[in-house]
Amino acid sequence: MKYEIVELKEKIVAGFSAVTSNEDSDMGEKIGGLWQKLYSGTAQSMADKVNAKAIGLYCDYGVPNEKSYTVLAGCEVSSKESAQKQGLDVKVIPAGKYAKFVIKGDVRLAVGQAWGEIWNTPLERTFTGDFEEYQEDSDGKTATVFIYIAVK
Repeated sequence: MKYEIVELKEKIVAGFSAVTSNEDSDMGEKIGGLWQKLYSGTAQSMADKVNAKAIGLYCDYGVPNEKSYTVLAGCEVSSKESAQKQGLDVKVIPAGKYAKFVIKGDVRLAVGQAWGEIWNTPLERTFTGDFEEYQEDSDGKTATVFIYIAVK
């Protein structure tokens, strides 16, 4: 699968999060529930949004146990404080080097297939935060999605 190495600035992301693992039988339901919660009005009314893109962030790998991670469905914001006042979870995507994959098509099928290929791509990952960035052309079913994997 093709990718390019890019340098990104720090991003503040606010939304809804949960801890899960790839072995959790309800992982898909948890993640789907976060997106439903985000799009039940929160994404549209979120204060200090930087743009109209949605972000699916995977971070805190190995916390609280070695197989778990945090997933957050949200949007990039300019201020942690205003997001926290709205009762949203806030995470920071660190500045650094990322492998950028560009996916176009059915959100569920194309993104899931891409992750399967990414896991089999030899990358020197840092596990500081990986994320999907859904571009403005997303209609909830199809989209252009940039997947960023933190690398050394």
